[in-house]
Amino acid sequence: MQVKEKAIELLSSGKVSRVLGWKQGEFCYDLTPAVFESAEEVERSFVFSPLAGANLAKYLIAESRKEGVVAAFLKPCDSYSVLQLCKEHRIRRENVYLVGVPCEGTVDPDLLRENAKGLTAVREAGGTLVCDTLYGEKRVDLSAVLLERCKVCKSKKIVVFDELLGENGEENPQSTRFAAVEEIENLTPEERYAFWQKELSRCIRCNACRNVCPACSCETCVFDNAKLGTDNKAPASRFEEQYFHIIRAFHVAGRCTDCGECSRVCPQKIPLHLLNRKFIRDMNTLYGQYQAGADEESLPPMLDFRMDDCEPSAARGGKQA
Repeated sequence: MQVKEKAIELLSSGKVSRVLGWKQGEFCYDLTPAVFESAEEVERSFVFSPLAGANLAKYLIAESRKEGVVAAFLKPCDSYSVLQLCKEHRIRRENVYLVGVPCEGTVDPDLLRENAKGLTAVREAGGTLVCDTLYGEKRVDLSAVLLERCKVCKSKKIVVFDELLGENGEENPQSTRFAAVEEIENLTPEERYAFWQKELSRCIRCNACRNVCPACSCETCVFDNAKLGTDNKAPASRFEEQYFHIIRAFHVAGRCTDCGECSRVCPQKIPLHLLNRKFIRDMNTLYGQYQAGADEESLPPMLDFRMDDCEPSAARGGKQA
């Protein structure tokens, strides 16, 4: 059964009071998260395709606190974020009905527009995107326009669901998601500083990365505190450029599922996911393999202690990002 048909069935049967999914945004390549409260609304506006890159996990924090049961459709990467939020008691699991949807990758809109100039409409046809443009029809291979996180996908396994559409996938131990981190680690300290200074200097403090991040789930963010003098404004110095992103990366350490939403929504195209992957890589090296959101039982390295844990000084001798 297709995603849209399942949404209609769940609402028509009364099993859920609303559905969390995607609808057409302002542009043809922009699918945005949306809540649907009737089968008619789903029939009219619900859309699911490789353009549905947005992670729905964070929206369930608020939706699960409303009256009635909400259904949500989860891609594999979304499911890791949802399970992590359930683990942290941020999502009320009893108020959500989770439908797992297998995924072969989602589209990077910028790459799509580069490959199909003058794009006016797009549809999928068996791994190919059929694009209507101002200059005629053009076909683009889905594999050529995937988001970075999909090119190095860590797992196609849906880790939490009440119902699964299709077959579940597997984790990908051959993922090359840490390759870019290794490249930065191999730079000299001066080169690393120059790299991050160049990237972070483009930040306009729009807070899109923080607002979309499932791990950033505080009711009030420390960066919204006016007494800090850094609330909701563009950075006034190099220190402030680095301060916001480094502190945010520390705050989600051990809880980041590497969903890549921070980089996906950044209007300045800063590779923010690399900061988080660096932390993940270091924790794996120092404390053993750990994947946030993979299960409900294991404790993250930053909230756990074992007698064989490395000494604090061990981290100082490692490579830096």
